[in-house]
Amino acid sequence: MSLISEENVRGGNVFKDLSADDEEWQPTEIESLCMNCYQNGTTRLLLTKIPFFKEIIVSSFSCANCGWSNTEIQSAGRIQDHGVCYTLKVKTKQDLNREVVKADCAITRIPELDFEIPPFTQKGSLSTIEGLLDRAVAGLEQDQPDRRAAEPQVAEKLDKFIQKLKKLKEVEREFTLVIEDPSGNSFVENPLAPLKDEALTVTRFKRTVQQDQQLGIRADDDLVEEPAGNDLETMRGEVLVFPTNCPECNAPASTNMKLVQIPHFKEVIIMATNCDGCGHRTNEVKSGGATEQQGTKITLHVTDPSDMTRDVLKSETCSVLIPELEFELGMAALGGKFTTLEGLLQDIKDLTVSKNPFICGDSSTTDRVQKLKEFGEKIEKILAGEMKVHVILDDPAGNSYMQNVYAPEADPEMTVEKYTRTFEQNEELGLNDMKTENYQEGN
Repeated sequence: MSLISEENVRGGNVFKDLSADDEEWQPTEIESLCMNCYQNGTTRLLLTKIPFFKEIIVSSFSCANCGWSNTEIQSAGRIQDHGVCYTLKVKTKQDLNREVVKADCAITRIPELDFEIPPFTQKGSLSTIEGLLDRAVAGLEQDQPDRRAAEPQVAEKLDKFIQKLKKLKEVEREFTLVIEDPSGNSFVENPLAPLKDEALTVTRFKRTVQQDQQLGIRADDDLVEEPAGNDLETMRGEVLVFPTNCPECNAPASTNMKLVQIPHFKEVIIMATNCDGCGHRTNEVKSGGATEQQGTKITLHVTDPSDMTRDVLKSETCSVLIPELEFELGMAALGGKFTTLEGLLQDIKDLTVSKNPFICGDSSTTDRVQKLKEFGEKIEKILAGEMKVHVILDDPAGNSYMQNVYAPEADPEMTVEKYTRTFEQNEELGLNDMKTENYQEGN
């Protein structure tokens, strides 16, 4: 009998933590065909989850007739709203020890060698940078004996390229590793967390229609055009509800969406999801207007516990800095949020300390755990009003906001600066290639 019963799908979580004490949680066994001897073997499926990461499906096949066996791990987590691209400058051998979660749909590139591993050519894996290089070398060497007999010239060129790949592990000179994942489920470790890693760049991007089709979330014959929306005035006066799945337990849930006008600021879209199955709640904020002509930098000097009650609107493009802690949170790390300063700091603590997947188990080190523990204690002091710091919201799109409790008068503890975006910031926002005037010229 399958473990995925109607009760589990509708009311509970089918993915449970691995436990030796839970005797009822057993793998599902399915009789399936052995691809080695073409006799019937047994496939075992176990639905579980990795702490602080996501749900996975562990499958194991064994054939009693020929002895052939195979294991595989597949992601069962949801596809994220945006794709993610990690660009790492590998400068030392220590960088080769960084842990990497690589989804099967991710593209791996090494620009210096003009090398690329296309999507869906390797299974998803939890490894290191060195492990990724070893896996690439093993894949290229797999058919070399047959290739030397059939196409010796091609085999010779491939041998030279394999040596170049192996030489990268010596890190005699800097090279770049790029992991681009349209599903948003890949990850590259930041060993300096919660501090900013200058060697690692993380960018989010909107998927193309072709990438949606590859991921199976858009039909091949689906039209590109979006359906016409409702009247704007009607949307302002009502709460829109649409069905979705809970990001935690994957049970059916609903998301509420509402247009809200923030005083002394602008109109935003607030979306909230509440799951009746597991009780998970989440909210997200999207800007309801266009990208501003200039970026906005808001600096608040936190001097009193009452500052924790200030309303904060953090857009997806906003970075958060706390200079006294040497801390910087990049854009899109927490998504868009409409909360208080206390809620924002608590989310930062949860992201860097409580929910950090690399501070437990074999991947943790004493120095890293101690450093993150000290960071969490400093955040608690700020929340309690025992530590005075500066909190900076830097939003190149100009769509973030912090409440001025003295409005309409100026706030003596808060400064708001407008600045001209750099070319790199415009590139991240997708504005350099956007043409809104005379766009028909040259067609």
